[in-house]
Amino acid sequence: MGLRDNLVNKNKSFAQSFKHALDGLKSLVLTERNFRKHLVLAALAVLLGAVLRLSINAWLWVALAVFFVFSAEVLNTVVESIVDLLVGNRYDDAAKKAKDVAAAGVLLSALFAVLIGCLVYIPAVLALF
Repeated sequence: MGLRDNLVNKNKSFAQSFKHALDGLKSLVLTERNFRKHLVLAALAVLLGAVLRLSINAWLWVALAVFFVFSAEVLNTVVESIVDLLVGNRYDDAAKKAKDVAAAGVLLSALFAVLIGCLVYIPAVLALF
């Protein structure tokens, strides 16, 4: 077998699973431009929330929106990677559809985050005046 057994067998411990998850996060940050953009926007949302002293309920909505976008971006990356693995460099209508639908999931989650941002931050900013 060309692969080492520890790379193809099931994780034997929580620590091993956790390390693989951290490797995945590292890969997302290093290779996915849009994930990095989402990270920056999430950091700005958190900074603005801290400045505006959001309520716990507002923080819950912001956190939900942020992690919804992150999750959609992760799933989009998974779909793109699997499709690229399966079709290689050739064009395939089904592959295009899979990638487009996964990207649409990210778009929908980003629109949800914008809506939540408007509902949370606009009243908080207006309350300052």
